[in-house]
Amino acid sequence: MYFNSNIKFLRNRKKLTQDQLAVALDIKRSTLNNYENGISGPSIQSLIVLSDYFHVAIDTLLRVDLMKLRESQLYELEHGQDIFLKGSNLRVLATTIDRENRDNIELVSEKAKAGYTNGFADPEYIAELPVFQLPFLSAERKYRTFQISGDSMLPIPDGAWITGEFVQDWNDIKSNDLYVVLTLNQGLVFKQLVNELAEHGCFKLISLNPLYQPYELAASEIREIWKFVHYISREVAEQPLTNDEIGLHLKTLTEEIRQLKERVQNQDDK
Repeated sequence: MYFNSNIKFLRNRKKLTQDQLAVALDIKRSTLNNYENGISGPSIQSLIVLSDYFHVAIDTLLRVDLMKLRESQLYELEHGQDIFLKGSNLRVLATTIDRENRDNIELVSEKAKAGYTNGFADPEYIAELPVFQLPFLSAERKYRTFQISGDSMLPIPDGAWITGEFVQDWNDIKSNDLYVVLTLNQGLVFKQLVNELAEHGCFKLISLNPLYQPYELAASEIREIWKFVHYISREVAEQPLTNDEIGLHLKTLTEEIRQLKERVQNQDDK
């Protein structure tokens, strides 16, 4: 039975004090403290309340040691993929390890990006990717490196290698930070995110290059999110456009639109 350790573990993952969780559950703090320390057990009604609050099945609360699960497994559990609720196995984040049982950092090149969209959850596909280690990164986190293309994220240049840290709880995503996002229809994209998950169930994706317009992406369209850690590039980063340069581009675009309208009008007059 893992109930007492699981409740404490889940509370800490939500960064709640005993007082805060007790208020949310409408129980006494002393009662919650007794649960966490194994002094007393919960009633059936309390189990139902805790299961509903954490979105975790009662069987899971009682029979699964949540502290032994990988972050990817916890992410799936906390987002509705509980093995006892859904009748399916938790998807383990496909990864590789070195001879010392440390997670490798896999490289997803520009050529491999199309395959990654379909094979990101396939251990055999992930095992074929090149790997390396960066000793200054935390051994307790999972990292992956992706090659980006295009100029939408200047001053980070085309062809740069972006290393990201796996994000297991999307609610923790901080607005205006940079992330690599695996999407259902667009593949891998590297953007600045604005977290609108609680309000609208989506994220706003923003390019650093102001010539590209922001857009919204529903959470249901996302498969993975990796928080930007650093990048490596052989190229010298280009400077972002100044306000004068942006104004010149807009002026040129406005003139081209005006000329196009005139041509269309002339054709209609004929």
